[in-house]
Amino acid sequence: MTPAFWRGRRVFLTGHTGFKGSWLSLWLSSLGAEVSGYALTPPTDPSLFDRAKVKDRLAAHTISDVRDGAALTRAMQAAKPDIAIHMAAQPLVRLSYAEPVETYATNVMGTVNFLESARLTPSLGAVLVVTTDKCYENTGVTRGYRESDPLGGHDPYSSSKACAELVTAAWRRSFFQAGAPVASGRAGNVIGGGDWAADRLIVDLMIAFMKGDKPLIRSPHAVRPWQHVLEPLSGYLSLCEALWNKAPGADSAFNFGPAPEDAKPVAWIADRISQLWGAGAGWTLDQQTGHPHEAHYLYLDTAKAEAELGYRPRWNLDTALGSIVTWYKGFAAGDDAAALTLKQISAFEQAGR
Repeated sequence: MTPAFWRGRRVFLTGHTGFKGSWLSLWLSSLGAEVSGYALTPPTDPSLFDRAKVKDRLAAHTISDVRDGAALTRAMQAAKPDIAIHMAAQPLVRLSYAEPVETYATNVMGTVNFLESARLTPSLGAVLVVTTDKCYENTGVTRGYRESDPLGGHDPYSSSKACAELVTAAWRRSFFQAGAPVASGRAGNVIGGGDWAADRLIVDLMIAFMKGDKPLIRSPHAVRPWQHVLEPLSGYLSLCEALWNKAPGADSAFNFGPAPEDAKPVAWIADRISQLWGAGAGWTLDQQTGHPHEAHYLYLDTAKAEAELGYRPRWNLDTALGSIVTWYKGFAAGDDAAALTLKQISAFEQAGR
């Protein structure tokens, strides 16, 4: 991504109060972009959005639901954005088992409402819908999933995000051929400082370690493509630039993920984080049975993003894990959350140069 491109650029961002949305809001504002956010109140307490005072850096801050299409259209049109990015979602697999209807309403109809609002906002020059690596039909293959592979999903969350991809493709073909180009970005297992979401490995480890406890870990042999939150965000921004410049093929789906060697088992991550934290940190195997189904192995092939966008991961997994431990230790010591986050954004930018 090109930092100068974002200076003075008006960006409409849904889901700006969430973990990824807060990181992106801080990054865009540090680049000089004018960010208008639309989302529900922060989903956790504490939250990065509140602790880093993200609201103070926004051009506009609207608390509302993406399921309210009329309100979303009003907010988007009022912002007169150059670029719209849709990140609002129900993002948790396990919660989707407990709240399947709400999951589909938010992830599918919320996407419909976003794209309809974008269709009715003439100022837009690029539109991006963020989904997930779990949108693919997981057949258990050990190669990385490619953008051309079938969509699907065992659980309501994964299925709903596959539906969001289908919606995006339909709106692109039906309504945006002569308007702003539309793309989707697929990434998953995003980690970083300031995350407090339930049922997430890194969060469970950090909260337990700050309390001096040893967390319970389920599925220690499950393999995931771990990546720092800034990695896919940099991919999204690069894709938005390509859309704005009407690069051939940019109006399509793109995978963003780590290098193949950074797909590691849950137990490996828990052990390494424990070592980095020190002070006798460790974990315990969760012996409870009956957990909802989750994919054992999932990895994305990023060759398309590498070839067409020049996308490359900037931090290896150990650097990412070290930055996370640094963030949470600093937070526990009373350091300013915004300063911690912006310092890591700056380090990430330097790594890219």
